[in-house]
Amino acid sequence: MSSTVCAVSTPPGVGGIAVARVSGPDAFRIVNKIWKGKSLEKCDSHTAHLGTILDSESRPLDQAVVTLFRAPRSFTGEDTVEISVHGSTYVQRELLNSLINSGASLAQPGEFTRRAYLSGNLGLTEAEAVADIIASTSRAAHSIAMNQMRGSVSKKLEKLHDQLLELASLLELELDFSEEDVEFASREKLMTIARDIQFEVNRLYRSFASGNAIKNGIPVALIGQTNAGKSSLLNTLIGDQKAIVSNIHGTTRDVIEDTCEIGDYLFRFMDTAGLRDTTDEIEAIGISRSHQAMKKAQIVILLTDVTSPMPQEKVAEIIEQISPDQKLIAAVNKTDLALPDEYIAELRSQLPADTPVIPLSAATGEGIDNLCLIITTLVTPESQQVTITNARHAEALHNASDSITRVITALESNLSGDLIALDIRETLSHLSSISGNITSEDILQSIFSRFCIGK
Repeated sequence: MSSTVCAVSTPPGVGGIAVARVSGPDAFRIVNKIWKGKSLEKCDSHTAHLGTILDSESRPLDQAVVTLFRAPRSFTGEDTVEISVHGSTYVQRELLNSLINSGASLAQPGEFTRRAYLSGNLGLTEAEAVADIIASTSRAAHSIAMNQMRGSVSKKLEKLHDQLLELASLLELELDFSEEDVEFASREKLMTIARDIQFEVNRLYRSFASGNAIKNGIPVALIGQTNAGKSSLLNTLIGDQKAIVSNIHGTTRDVIEDTCEIGDYLFRFMDTAGLRDTTDEIEAIGISRSHQAMKKAQIVILLTDVTSPMPQEKVAEIIEQISPDQKLIAAVNKTDLALPDEYIAELRSQLPADTPVIPLSAATGEGIDNLCLIITTLVTPESQQVTITNARHAEALHNASDSITRVITALESNLSGDLIALDIRETLSHLSSISGNITSEDILQSIFSRFCIGK
């Protein structure tokens, strides 16, 4: 890129300081035009200097500290200057005006990270992880993004790429020596390699469901009959009176959502309308949405009232709707009003054997810590596997899974190697689109347009 761009990299608004970033071949010369102090063009890389920034009419604007990074030892791989000024919105606006009048262009969203990618300082998956780090709202989401920025996804893709190349090479040798009595690899060996690739591609694709949930908030549905205490439990968990609490049956008519961080994870709790038979048209719509919320949830908390036990057929109805991918917790509420032991024993007999049953009181807070512990235990991964959080990556992996499956089918059918090679190349293409080895300008524009300006 030949242009030099600028933008404020700190969040909009008033703050103690604001940092503007200038990157490009003329970065030092442009900033030097509006700088009163030591000549920046003569300064060493990775040094900081105190001076005065001038406005577009050469009047003193603010005392500032500039930090210099000479190419290629910078984030973008270009000459870069970072200007730290006081966080006045007026100062920020005038600083940008002064830089633009001196020859810089205003950066587009994600342009600095895009330049880092184009210069080879970041792979595409690492560049995308920058946005995820900025957007992370929990320790778990931040950890996944950090691992991706350190190259966890790229390393996994490189391994798959090498396996695909090995598979393609063995097929090429099979074709080259098909008329001679030479066997470089049996179809069984080719099948083993292809199945290993398929297994890992599918595992990465399946990880997107949990990875996306961790990134955006793990959905938890609070399900139960009217007056079981779902709204009270929501309010207790989030520490706010978000949902209306009333003794009147059917108070909650729609799904109410809010988030809170428990341990390392962000959870998105959904308070739902109580399940019961009703002739009220509006309440019936709310109950239908309760079932929809349950289907979307990664964790379903079945909340029952010890003072008014849920009928067995209703419990069975809810259990039937729980998919194998979902986690179920049974919570027995209002233990401050009645002893739950006998009811818990009865409830356990109706639930799958591994279902946790938690006695609690949403009113007093008793048992809430135990519930939170169980919730976090259910979402904590058993191993440190690479996790996918990006929808673009998931789509490419889904397509790669389809093409490698065709390779396996062709090998099983003993089809010609040249036909199989087409699907191998297609698999390589899908995986390479994730890493950026094969990426169109339109894809790059779509990726970096979602970044904030200044990053």
